Amino acid sequence: MSDTPKIQMRGVHKAFGKKVVLNGIDLDVGVGESVVIIGGSGTGKSVTLKSILGLLTPDSGSIKIDGEDVIGMGTADRERVNQQVGMLFQGGALFDSLPVWENVAFGLLAQKRCTRHDAHDIAVEKLAMVGMDAAVADLMPSELSGGMQKRVGLARAIAADPKIIFFDEPTTGLDPIMADVINDLIVKVTRDVGATALSITHDMASARKIANRIAMLYEGKIIWQGPVEDIDNSGNAHVDQFIHGKADGPIQMAVRA
Repeated sequence: MSDTPKIQMRGVHKAFGKKVVLNGIDLDVGVGESVVIIGGSGTGKSVTLKSILGLLTPDSGSIKIDGEDVIGMGTADRERVNQQVGMLFQGGALFDSLPVWENVAFGLLAQKRCTRHDAHDIAVEKLAMVGMDAAVADLMPSELSGGMQKRVGLARAIAADPKIIFFDEPTTGLDPIMADVINDLIVKVTRDVGATALSITHDMASARKIANRIAMLYEGKIIWQGPVEDIDNSGNAHVDQFIHGKADGPIQMAVRA
């Protein structure tokens, strides 16, 4: 791996009014590495992704991609950086009015990076990479099951052969078997396109399957990170409570009586 991290966060803070969401995040993601951020709902996982993507601007700190600070970057430079990024959204986020192939090739077509004919061929190729037949290309999203829609979303994420892929809760809404299928596909396609992966999830089965390294986010900070094989012996009570789903422990959930 390169000495320069693909993604580097240092001292990243983000608050919404008095609500502090990110409270000094430090995180490196190496070239070709798959890092999974775990943590409960509302701990700042999505805000972290949005900050890296430039959808939110942190209040302080630095975020570098390939050593280049992207905070405050101009629109043209930001678009240049984001062209190397693919994204699998939590809910699939497919366009209901477009056939599957146009969903997969949407970014390529929007950026006029190829003809419609070539875009169709690329879509069929990427669908094959996620185990879908060419006939699926002409179907509408409403004709697909949840698991198939997730596969289409994964095909779209790799359509432009991205250098970085973000996975936002990739197994949400799927049954355990389909979730495992998606996890296997994430591992396969990330390796096949040679991408660096950063995922956020609260699904520990998914984290264990797709991660080289896991980082836990709690109260706006990374409180533990290490190789996936070390997580059961983290020595951190917060991590232990979370990965085993225990009600009792240092993490206090806000629950209404």
